[in-house]
Amino acid sequence: MESINHTLFLWLNAPEHPNAMVLTLATFFAEHLIWVVPLLIGIGWLRGSEALSKAMLVSTASGLLGLLINQAIGLAWLYPRPFMISLGHTLIPHVADSSFPSDHLTLWWAVAFSLSLQRGPRIVGQALATLGIPIAWARIYLGVHFPFDMIGAATVATFSAWLTLRESRWYLEPSYRLVTKIHHRLFGKLIALGWVRE
Repeated sequence: MESINHTLFLWLNAPEHPNAMVLTLATFFAEHLIWVVPLLIGIGWLRGSEALSKAMLVSTASGLLGLLINQAIGLAWLYPRPFMISLGHTLIPHVADSSFPSDHLTLWWAVAFSLSLQRGPRIVGQALATLGIPIAWARIYLGVHFPFDMIGAATVATFSAWLTLRESRWYLEPSYRLVTKIHHRLFGKLIALGWVRE
């Protein structure tokens, strides 16, 4: 399996002198697109209905659970990144920590899959899930992940999305009340102006 992982990585990894446009696009997908997740959750919370706000809380829980699972996997099993074993070309800096699963893609897909499973934001979730594919490619192309890291991320994200939605009855209402209190304290003036939801 490891030889397949390495072979696929070398096939998808950037050449020594990559095309500048492809490199720019890959860097955008690999490093900058992730900021769509907190932006989307923030907008959904501030401007959406109560149902949408709750969906954003569930998707946030999914993302956090996914990252927590990844940390546990990384502590139990340190799988080196490609540059840690001098394989391929690495085109962006990255800390030398465990490669499997990809935290980056786990967070993205955990949120996307969670939204896809919920009624209101389903289309947005499906669009985000699709955008995860070029993110996965970019992380491999730039040399910081193996292909199997992305399969691991998809597995963890799927489990996180399923579990946090299934068990939402235990945490959603108290979390919603707590976050709503914080919301009113932080955005009281903007609420009065009608710029954000009450």
